[in-house]
Order: sequence, then structure tokens, then C-alpha cells
Amino acid sequence: MREILYGRQPVRETLRAGRRQVYKLLVAEGIKPAGIVGQILALAGQARIPVQTVNRAELDKLGGEVNHQGLAAEVSGYPYADLAELVQVARRLAQPPFLLLLDHVLDPQNLGSLLRTAEAAGVHGVVIPGRRAAGVTPAAVRASAGAAEHVRVAQVTNLVRAMGELKSGGVWMAGLEAAPGAQLYTQADLSGPLGLVVGSEGQGLARLVRETCDYLISLPLLGQVESLNAAVAGAIALYEARRQRG
Repeated sequence: MREILYGRQPVRETLRAGRRQVYKLLVAEGIKPAGIVGQILALAGQARIPVQTVNRAELDKLGGEVNHQGLAAEVSGYPYADLAELVQVARRLAQPPFLLLLDHVLDPQNLGSLLRTAEAAGVHGVVIPGRRAAGVTPAAVRASAGAAEHVRVAQVTNLVRAMGELKSGGVWMAGLEAAPGAQLYTQADLSGPLGLVVGSEGQGLARLVRETCDYLISLPLLGQVESLNAAVAGAIALYEARRQRG
């Protein structure tokens, strides 16, 4: 399956990561080959990727309402990883596994934001469900500013089953939810083998997912709102875990 990625950052990071096959690069007429565009053209040249100059209106037609910034690339589908591969990465680095699990996050913007934070925080991988959840689509890649191309994402059939497999391998599951008995996120031990589980927008963690977690953590809410955006809450918890891991 082929996809069209739009925007300078997503295209550059796709070329840098080298995980997808890039069939061709589409560049709007009149784009100056300087800055990030120059980097993209240099990377394409090194990889011997065909570069096609097109009318900007043609890119507008392909991208619809997307701001393509004068650049697009025709690429192979997103290269999902196996669940076991995420833990193997940690073992190769001699580090305790640090994973992010998303319980049916639906908005590609939230998914992309979480993937960007996960990559920046140094997670070894992200786990998402294959159904009733956003996948790593071009929209999610764009929302991640291309960071999705560098982080390993496993798409699983059953999130609860995947959590069980990880737990059997010694990974502790910490669910992010303000529920009775939840520990304040700064007081919980997030330094060991960790799977941080973030719930969907509005619904939070599903019952079985919550019950499969080893413990729950929460963020303090001192104002009038009852919850934070899933991507924001996940980012705060990820960086607390990063801080504890040193």
C-alpha cells in the first residue's frame, strides 16, 4: 500500500529514518533548494529517489486542505513493529523497557503529538490497538512533525492481551487515570520496566485495561476542568518517567 506524506518535516524525517521505501519526491515549482528543502533534496539524491517538479495546484489537489508546504513524497505504508521487538530494543541497550500504550486514542492529532513526545522522551516503543483507534496515518505523521518515523510502533489485535504478554516479561503497567487509589504521578516509581497506559479522549481507560494495570497514577487538577487532553497528560507523565530514569 502506498501513501502520500505532505510537509517538509514529515518528508525529511522519513528520508532520515530510512524505514520506508520512498518511490518519488514531489516538489512544487519555484521552491528554493535552501534550508530544509535543500536537506531533503540532498537526502533524496543520496538515496537515488526520483524528484518530480509539479505545479503547486497539483499538490493542492492531492493534499486537499493539507498545508503541504510545497513538498510531498509517495512512500510505502508505515512499518509497524512486533510487540516483542519493543522489549528487545531495550535489552540491546541494557535499559529497563520504557513503553507507551494507548487505549483507543481516536484523534490522529493526539496520536501524532504523543508519538512526538514519546520519541523525544526516549521510549523504546509505542503500542496501539489495530481497531477503533487512530493508526499511524499521514495525518498522524504530520502531527508528530515526522517523529513517528523514528519511534517503533506495534499495532496489536488486543491491547489487554498485549499488556499481559508484557507483564509476563516483567514490565509493570501504570495506568494514567484519576481514580480512587491512584498515586500522584510524582510519587509513583516509574524508573523500572514500565508500560505507561494512556486512555482515549473523553472515555479514559477501558475497564479491562484499567483492571490489567498494576497501579494507577494521576495528575493534580487544581482548577475547574475535570481532565486534561490525552496528549498533554501523556506528555507530562512520560517526562516524569524520563526524569526518574535519569
